[in-house]
Amino acid sequence: MLNTASALPEDTALLKAKIAELQAENEKLTTTLRAHDLVVQALRLQIAKLKKQAFGKSSEKIRREIEQLELALEDLLVTASQQELGQSEGDDAPAPASAEAGSSDVRPRRRPRVSADTPRERRELDPGSTCPDCGGELRLVGEDLSEIIEMITAKLKVVEVARPKKSCRCCEKMVQVPAPSRPIPGSMAGNSLLAYILVSKFDDQLPLYRQQEIFARMGADIPRSTLGDWCGRSMRMLLPVIDRIEASVLSSEILHADDTPIRVLAPERRAKGIGKGVKQGRIWGYVCDQRPWAGAAPPGVVYRYAPNWNAEHVLAHLDNAKGILQADAYKGYLKLYEPGEDGEARFREAACFAHWRRDFHDIWTAQKSEIAHEALKRIGKLYDIEREIAGETADIRHAARQKLSKPELEKLRAWSEQQLTKIPGKGDLAKAFRYGLSRWHAFSLFIDDGRVAIDNNAAERALRPICTGKKNWLFAGSEAGAETLARAMTIIETAKMNNLEPQAYLTDLLSRIHDHKINRLDELLPWNWTPLTPLAEAA
Repeated sequence: MLNTASALPEDTALLKAKIAELQAENEKLTTTLRAHDLVVQALRLQIAKLKKQAFGKSSEKIRREIEQLELALEDLLVTASQQELGQSEGDDAPAPASAEAGSSDVRPRRRPRVSADTPRERRELDPGSTCPDCGGELRLVGEDLSEIIEMITAKLKVVEVARPKKSCRCCEKMVQVPAPSRPIPGSMAGNSLLAYILVSKFDDQLPLYRQQEIFARMGADIPRSTLGDWCGRSMRMLLPVIDRIEASVLSSEILHADDTPIRVLAPERRAKGIGKGVKQGRIWGYVCDQRPWAGAAPPGVVYRYAPNWNAEHVLAHLDNAKGILQADAYKGYLKLYEPGEDGEARFREAACFAHWRRDFHDIWTAQKSEIAHEALKRIGKLYDIEREIAGETADIRHAARQKLSKPELEKLRAWSEQQLTKIPGKGDLAKAFRYGLSRWHAFSLFIDDGRVAIDNNAAERALRPICTGKKNWLFAGSEAGAETLARAMTIIETAKMNNLEPQAYLTDLLSRIHDHKINRLDELLPWNWTPLTPLAEAA
């Protein structure tokens, strides 16, 4: 590369060649820098996700950062692809950096994968049986096989149910097959359409007005009021199954609990001149998940709406439940841990190490405190042990914790008490230590019971779909709408926890529930369900 203008050649042809060479090198450097930028953005996204996994931050800040990074990364990828395509179409365009041998600047792209039961169509491009040059006979020596993923566009269909009327020539009796039951009597909505609407609204976070536009592109004019009516009637039909799910989950001896705020429209507040006509309610999530210790109870989650954060709602939700409750330090749970008339408490309290560790992580991030960093390392040792015994039985977990975790936990307590004597009593670090030491009985319960988890991440994961949905629908239209949301999320998320595809499950459920015997309703629960209709099997 030439460094000074005096070294440039005088010959015009040579000068043009050098300019072309410099342009090519400039394009190459531009592509490389762009690739580096993509890698940086991808790493930032990965770091943010890892921090969230490691410290379980419950605030919305890190979720917003991840979403913004994901959007930025999508834009960068689209722009880079367009520029690379433009270069490849030029006659003298240089090869992109990702195509160079030995290049390590660009993150490798993962090949798309499809499930084994995805429909396949074979298109064979046969050159024929004779040679195009000499006319000789061709024989098969092998084949090159490549795959292309195509999209089968969703579309509606109308099923006409014809019931011929026939009369007997002898006795004149009229014979006709009874009309099949419909999910919504007198409605045109079929099972699969209703399931699609429910999953789109409550799982894919698509409001009904957007679904109305999608159906219009398919050639169907379905008023939004009709879609809302179908949703309400479908949810009413599913209530018996939802009630059974709630009964099963809340009867578990070990429950995870957490809550998240939700905005609800309140026109009466605007009429009274109070605020902007929106109030804040809460969605609680109660999770039964015994898979980490190979328990027998099926996994499930129950969502409940409450108009405020008062303790009375939690007490009502868990009125008939008892056992072990793993949750944060919300004061509304305190009465559940108090001894009753018989001297026994309804619930034993299990604390969340992820919540405690999060406090130290925030202090370390803000202040670079070495004490906070040491606390993170000591708690991290407990998590190292948990990773080794994940999925083992409760007895194996208990034995491992007694042998390995208990000494580390006792060291952590002694060290924490010692640190409290050395640091300012009103600082954030002292508050973090006191949070754990004041609830030590709850933090140490997992040592004595192999069924108890080290943290409450199961409940936090269950609330993640609610937090994601709030960014799309912003608020519930009413308190009744928030209650419907909670019930719909109960059946959909429980189906997903049992490895079911929710649309296939709801399609089959809506087709059977009208004619199903009430004393055999447990057959339709997600952990017992077996598809019967071809439509559900195809889905």
